[in-house]
Amino acid sequence: MIKTIIFDFGDVFINLDKEAPYLKMAELGITSFTDEMIETNKLYETGRITTKEFLDFYTKQFPKISSKELEFAWNSIILDFPEYRLKFLEELAASKKYKLILLSNTNDLHIEKVIENMTIEIYKRFQKCFDAFYLSQEIHFRKPNADIYEFVLNTHQLKARECFFVDDTSENTETAKKLGIRTWNINPKTEDVINTFTINKELF
Repeated sequence: MIKTIIFDFGDVFINLDKEAPYLKMAELGITSFTDEMIETNKLYETGRITTKEFLDFYTKQFPKISSKELEFAWNSIILDFPEYRLKFLEELAASKKYKLILLSNTNDLHIEKVIENMTIEIYKRFQKCFDAFYLSQEIHFRKPNADIYEFVLNTHQLKARECFFVDDTSENTETAKKLGIRTWNINPKTEDVINTFTINKELF
């Protein structure tokens, strides 16, 4: 029996354009990512370096690119948050049937852009729906590493088999599945989170 639902954020509730940052950065002259750049991105996503340190790293690597240009390219991934998904979530929260947890890989710049797009009022309504709201840069863990799921399970004393996890990235759901968590690797192009219970009716 499912008692807890753990939701990802991007491409589950908010829409993303995952190709946009690569295209925008290519326009700026960043056409490939070195191991050091990938590691820097991970450090930023886990809150181990600040936004200034993150931007400084790239502007030192590419002196012709300004921080503002880089920030714009980086945030181009963030799109809209459809109102109907918020309504679905608010109704689910009001039902009190499940503990609801948000678990997102993100970073300070992306959250700032999310709030700008959503407005602070809607963002607060969104946050209010969850019993726990975990952003990778705040808890210093990131998916698909097993420790982020173990953190959630241990913090809330949850049984993995009683948890259901929704994420659009297969690596993330595969790790969770290995820990015994029930999962749905949602396809944002063909599926929608509002259909969670119809698509996964065998679990609910």
